Amino acid sequence: MERAGTAEAAPRPGLRERKKRRTRDALLRAALELFTTQGYERTTVDEIAEAVDVSQRTFFRYFAGKEEAAFAVQEMVEAHFVESLRTRPPGEAPLEALRGAVLEGWDTISDAVGAVVPVELYLRMFRVIESTPVLLAAHLRRSAETEEQIARLLADREGLDVAADPRPRLAVAVFGAVMRVTGRQWSTREDAGLEAIRALTAAHLDQVGPALTGNWRTTARP
Repeated sequence: MERAGTAEAAPRPGLRERKKRRTRDALLRAALELFTTQGYERTTVDEIAEAVDVSQRTFFRYFAGKEEAAFAVQEMVEAHFVESLRTRPPGEAPLEALRGAVLEGWDTISDAVGAVVPVELYLRMFRVIESTPVLLAAHLRRSAETEEQIARLLADREGLDVAADPRPRLAVAVFGAVMRVTGRQWSTREDAGLEAIRALTAAHLDQVGPALTGNWRTTARP
């Protein structure tokens, strides 16, 4: 009998669920390895399934197609960021909270994806997304949905009606644009590691205020 005042432990997933999770994780890791070594468009579902020694039918039990597999880890990272934002101190200003959440996300990214794929593989896949037109287009489409979720979260934090007050969406639009510029610039660098993207993210976010309100000219106008 459970002692009074103690929390009930969450039940462990059963053997069947653990086996399903291992199969999905293996398919996901195989897909990302293939996407990053031979290219997204050159990789087939059959190759992914063969790498894990399962059937194509098994692959489709877990993923609707290649695109869903390509973005599965990215969705985990975005969910991790949203949760970090949700727990930021309530006194932080919106852009300060966004900055803190994204940097915290990079600092703890292994907590978000490390049990499924190595962080290094996720970063390589991020570069593939940035350099593959069909994936980049899908990424922009999916980002619009995530940005709406973030705008609503910011509105809730500030006690605003997101339908009546444009500021949450404007702040997230600026933040999202900075993230896209950061991703594109980072993906072309030779030192495209975790520390590099974190540092670049912080540097670009720190430039938002001066870029929007400052005078860019270094010499006086004639």
